[in-house]
Amino acid sequence: MLIETLVVGPIQANCFVLGHEETREALVIDPGDEAQRILSTLRKNNLTLKTIVNTHGHFDHVGGNKALQEATGAPILIHSGDAPLLAHLADSAAVWGMRVEDSPAPDRLLEDGDEIGFGGVTLRVIHTPGHSPGGIALFTPGHLFVGDTLFAGSIGRTDFPGGDYGTLIQSVRKRLFVLGDDVQVYPGHGPATTLGQERQFNPFFQ
Repeated sequence: MLIETLVVGPIQANCFVLGHEETREALVIDPGDEAQRILSTLRKNNLTLKTIVNTHGHFDHVGGNKALQEATGAPILIHSGDAPLLAHLADSAAVWGMRVEDSPAPDRLLEDGDEIGFGGVTLRVIHTPGHSPGGIALFTPGHLFVGDTLFAGSIGRTDFPGGDYGTLIQSVRKRLFVLGDDVQVYPGHGPATTLGQERQFNPFFQ
């Protein structure tokens, strides 16, 4: 599996372009901004976008949904708990002095345990509320895309509407750490890490 990380937008969110090296099918996780850069990355790697997945509904992770869908026709997937946020991105961004287009309505609502496939790769949806009600992680053996639930040495904010500190801590402890220390973690902001590194050294779990 090809994995390309693009840091997009003024809040420097991580967008992940995943590609299957044989079928050249692709999936994009969290197109927060700079849709043209994402499209250029797809073209550079000769990839056809099959699916857009949002780990949660905050504007810095989904602000490119509309442009990317208009260019590719790929369906938008998000957990049902965060789906309502997509219609209010412009208002949310304006609070921070930024401009974002509202997202089209999602084409599929995700729930815990759902599977998303592209090429020969399958991602399992793990519901990880705490940063937002409908936050999810996406797991395929050896790789875990966690949105803003977990960062290298930190965790996502829980002071936004729908956030809850205790819920987030339990999401990580009970739903993510059990996947194994060697799993590579790709957060929504900042550098990659491993579950073992965070279980041992992240100050929020000591």
